[in-house]
Amino acid sequence: MILVTGNPGVGKTTALTRAVGALKEKGYCVGGMITREVREGGTRVGFELLDLSGGRRGWLARINQEHGPQVGKYRVNMEDLNAIGAEAIAEAAEKCGIIAIDEIGPMELFSEKFKQATRKALESRKPVLAVVHWKAIDRLISEAKNRQDAEKFTVTQENRDKLPEAIVEKAVRVLN
Repeated sequence: MILVTGNPGVGKTTALTRAVGALKEKGYCVGGMITREVREGGTRVGFELLDLSGGRRGWLARINQEHGPQVGKYRVNMEDLNAIGAEAIAEAAEKCGIIAIDEIGPMELFSEKFKQATRKALESRKPVLAVVHWKAIDRLISEAKNRQDAEKFTVTQENRDKLPEAIVEKAVRVLN
């Protein structure tokens, strides 16, 4: 298990996305979910979910959403989180050699389906590349961090360009 962490905005998702791209280029099946911030007119309005295998897209959270748990100025879209995010993780645990999860954080942890899919991924004995929120506290995060096979990569301004390569090397080592 490879845990990617770091301060907000430092490039955790970018490092994970680049590592996933490099692994796919090497011919590995990588599934799971990635979240991307969405901006309109320079202002962040929410976070998009992307299913790495199926290509499905949806909203993790948005500022103008009427329903769902609130985290800061955003409301979590539980329907998309369950139907796209959690499903993408569960499918990756069954069908792919490597599972990517971005992120195990406050928004995602509202979903029991997300938690179940993430636990299933962790129990799969396949390499899991997961972004972990830098200060969120939850039993699932503690379980991930305390695994014997967990290796933590902290993204910084100084290492963020070279980190994807290190993540790829570790994932390939785990597979072999």
